[in-house]
Amino acid sequence: MLSPEQFFAFLAAALLITASPGPDNLMVLGMGMSRGRRPGMAFGLGCAIGCLSHTLLAVAGVSALIAASPLAFTALKVCGGLYLVWLGVQALRSRGGTQVRAVTPGEPSLGRLFFRGVFANAINPKVVLFFLSFLPQFVQAERGQVGLQIALLGLTFTAQAALLFGLLGYFAGAIGQWLNRRPRAGLWLDRVAGTVFVTLGLRLIVSR
Repeated sequence: MLSPEQFFAFLAAALLITASPGPDNLMVLGMGMSRGRRPGMAFGLGCAIGCLSHTLLAVAGVSALIAASPLAFTALKVCGGLYLVWLGVQALRSRGGTQVRAVTPGEPSLGRLFFRGVFANAINPKVVLFFLSFLPQFVQAERGQVGLQIALLGLTFTAQAALLFGLLGYFAGAIGQWLNRRPRAGLWLDRVAGTVFVTLGLRLIVSR
């Protein structure tokens, strides 16, 4: 099981990263602005549930690495740390100017929008890399049951993403207009998220 410190540290980082401007949440906002609350929420929940596929890959991959070779796990952590640092630098260099654009209106059902969100997230290779880099940061190998720890972390990430994306879909109109009127808000969210990425990445590298 996860310790309280482990859980809350991960939850805080996950909430911040999920809330920062990115393709998924901007698509949810765009869907909600153009189609309404229920379609926006359906698409957002689909995007969140898509994280479960990446969790399964992370559980299988990291557990296999630890069983095969602690050195291989260390290599994964170092590579993952470098990837997080790279993501952080990109966010810190961002010039902001986030704009939320409504998606092209259509008439798909709520179920189809949900599965469209699941598919869009599940096939995104960048999300796969992110999960393989981010989740091991909060694994405490000395506690054992690494696979269970990663599964619980992935479920926590999915749950908070479902909540935030659902709220984004519900309040899409107001949030989208607010961001469009205040492009520098996205800039500062990028700055904070970038700092978190760099900090986590460096910590992952030096804690091996």
